[in-house]
Amino acid sequence: MAESFAFIPHLKDVGFFKDQLLVALRNRGSLDPDSIEDYIGKQGYAAAAKALSSMTSGEIIEEILKSGLRGRGGAGFSTGMKWKFCADAQGPVKYIVCNADEGDPGAFMDRSLLEADPHAVLEGMVIAAKAIGAGQGFVYVRAEYPLAIEKLHKAVTQARVMGLLGVNILNTGFSFDIEIYPGAGAFVCGEETALLRSLEGKRGMPRPRPPFPAIRGLWNRPTVINNVETLANVPHIILNRSEWYAQLGPEKSKGTKVFAVSGVIENVGLVEVPMGIPLATIVNDICGGSKNKKRSIKAVQMGGPSGGCLPVSLLNTPVDYESIIATGAIMGSGGMVVMDNTTCMVDVAKFFLGFTADESCGKCTPCREGTAQLLEKLKDITDGRGKEGDIEFLEELSRYIIDSSLCGLGQTAPNPVLTTIGYFRSEYEAHIRDKKCPAKRCVPLLEFAVYPDKCKKCGLCFKACPVNAIAWEKKQVAVIDRLKCTKCMSCFAACPYDAIF
Repeated sequence: MAESFAFIPHLKDVGFFKDQLLVALRNRGSLDPDSIEDYIGKQGYAAAAKALSSMTSGEIIEEILKSGLRGRGGAGFSTGMKWKFCADAQGPVKYIVCNADEGDPGAFMDRSLLEADPHAVLEGMVIAAKAIGAGQGFVYVRAEYPLAIEKLHKAVTQARVMGLLGVNILNTGFSFDIEIYPGAGAFVCGEETALLRSLEGKRGMPRPRPPFPAIRGLWNRPTVINNVETLANVPHIILNRSEWYAQLGPEKSKGTKVFAVSGVIENVGLVEVPMGIPLATIVNDICGGSKNKKRSIKAVQMGGPSGGCLPVSLLNTPVDYESIIATGAIMGSGGMVVMDNTTCMVDVAKFFLGFTADESCGKCTPCREGTAQLLEKLKDITDGRGKEGDIEFLEELSRYIIDSSLCGLGQTAPNPVLTTIGYFRSEYEAHIRDKKCPAKRCVPLLEFAVYPDKCKKCGLCFKACPVNAIAWEKKQVAVIDRLKCTKCMSCFAACPYDAIF
């Protein structure tokens, strides 16, 4: 019988899984998220019971500090230090808030955790509440995540019935409850001060810091804000001790990191890897490299709209906070988009600037006006109106926006521009000086014609053209009238023989 199943590999022998190390995602696919009994069967709430019954607030904070856990929401600030600031803050009422407002294009880490293992996040919040002395918690979750909201509501109800939330949890004398709050749908609400204003029922706009939320946050009370992945790590640290967690990763970036990998790679999905692993291991070994083996990988975009684009020459960069920041990108919440040589890097910068300009709350002038000006200049370049001096203009304005914007959205919005200029400057120069797009993606810079030797005389391009810009007769090579051509790409998409260039 054993021999008949010999062909079924173990996970450790499968390329996608063998280099992963699951901590935050360790329960994915192995329990029913609708069953608190399943979670308890996996040692669920054992860490909360330990923290509430046999540890003081100071001991919990010290354990998190020694573990080296840093916030997984993007900034990478010490979780234990944030808890300590809030615990030491004066005031009888304190709050713990879970930031589940995952707004980066291509990111789905928080969504997966909330849908597959909601109790892990709730347990992390209970432990954090004991550490800082909070009696109320909130999960601020994107309204666009209806399944995650449903799972969270069910998990909170189950935890209350089991006596794991509410008054006198596990007869320890500690009381704490959690409320689920659907977000306002604005990217800026991922910034902690804007999130708090939204949670208060106001328009989500950031405010200057200091004071930081740990001192004066929700309704001007001391508040700790941690993201989903950060809180999901907390129970494992308390249960397995800080020494176990601290042995994972390099000195300044402990533990593991979850990435949502998408783009032109063979294996798309969530991966969790030890900090310090080379970026190439994720892209080539875990995710299988380029999906189209005829095309080579060109760049990896990290950190969402606030991140940067790293060239293939930097794939040996270790995945840790300091190393990624040194490249000009950021770790961010964990979005990772892999691009091949058919991607125009100027167009990529324009895409992300379009997102951040649209999502700017408009409160501060550098972000509101600066991102709009960057976007207009990038549109000029991709539309063939670029001129000498545009690159220097983009660099100078980007630095001004970074230095003078109020919150993290504006301070990081120029990163895609600066990294693409820094690593792919020749593409900008080709757009401006030669009016050419090397990747052949910027349609206004393209002219369409037919390869006579490749044309099969089938007439598919003729039939697809919506403006009658193609002349064709049976058994004749098609000809494109460039004056009539609107560059709609219909002929290019219709031709199965790559005869359109």
